[in-house]
Amino acid sequence: MPKNWIYFFFIFVTPSMYAQIGGKSTYQFLNLVASPRQAALGGKNITIYDYDPTSGIYNPSTINYQMDNNVSLNYVNYLGDVNYGTASYAYLIDRHTQVVHAGITYVNYGTFDGYNEFGESTGDFSGGEVALSVGYAYNIPWTDFHVGANVKLISSKLEQYNSLGGAIDLGITYLYEDWDLVIAGVVRNIGTQFTPYNEIYEKLPLEVNLGISQLAEGVPIRWHVTFENLQQWNLAFRNTARDETDLEGNVIADDPGFFNNLLRHTIIGAEIFPEGGFNLRLGYSFRRGEELRILDQRSFAGVSGGLSVKFNKLRLSYTYARYHSASSTSFFGLNLDLN
Repeated sequence: MPKNWIYFFFIFVTPSMYAQIGGKSTYQFLNLVASPRQAALGGKNITIYDYDPTSGIYNPSTINYQMDNNVSLNYVNYLGDVNYGTASYAYLIDRHTQVVHAGITYVNYGTFDGYNEFGESTGDFSGGEVALSVGYAYNIPWTDFHVGANVKLISSKLEQYNSLGGAIDLGITYLYEDWDLVIAGVVRNIGTQFTPYNEIYEKLPLEVNLGISQLAEGVPIRWHVTFENLQQWNLAFRNTARDETDLEGNVIADDPGFFNNLLRHTIIGAEIFPEGGFNLRLGYSFRRGEELRILDQRSFAGVSGGLSVKFNKLRLSYTYARYHSASSTSFFGLNLDLN
């Protein structure tokens, strides 16, 4: 069924609107949230270090022996009629130290009505993208440091235009088990287009993230703090709609400042009963909340929440994420232990 052009536009432009870093690179789908769990924790979390193989898609250094022979399938009913999903699997090749990982991320933009510059119909067209990844992680002997890398093959088709590219992700994680502490850093999407859509080679959406999480002592809560898009400090911008005028008619310009910029890099999240068969997850993205909020209205932009339930070797997850007063997204996930 034909879809409205506005959804196609919204999907490609949304990353640039709320990040102020988009519009300068291609394959933006590589930075979509990978799982319900990650989404519930505010998105872009890189400090999940346990059984869930999906975390290896975003941070390869979190690939670990607990993921051995686990498979994860995730589906997202995204904005408009756009859908995307991920699948991942991990396998232990050397006890506790070396693990390999395979993942796939796909997005289907649906079907659209095509028109030429004269307003004449040219028929329907579709768009879709996919990335295949192979990852490897290694625990440096006699240390608490884990390093990992993903190699990705990327394919994109938008109407009659096709592109093929490749990228790598590099991650490092420090795991201090005595304190249940995880500190991680990752550089994502280092790569290039092998074949461009037209004649111009575009950059990939390079991203640098840092994160820290810890299980609270005496309380069944694991908190997470993620600092995203550190490759570009200035994410804030002046919004003239928020300028103020004093009694003398002088305009006081909207000035985000240092603290506002710091917040826009910050994502917070918490898991309640993180090691139980049932757990709750909450998160908040300051950047999404600030840049998609509506003045003088409570829209809850940036808020996300979810839960998971375990049945024997099967775990089901669901997350609801609020992007804007006019849009929200549902995430569904399944994790199966094949051991």
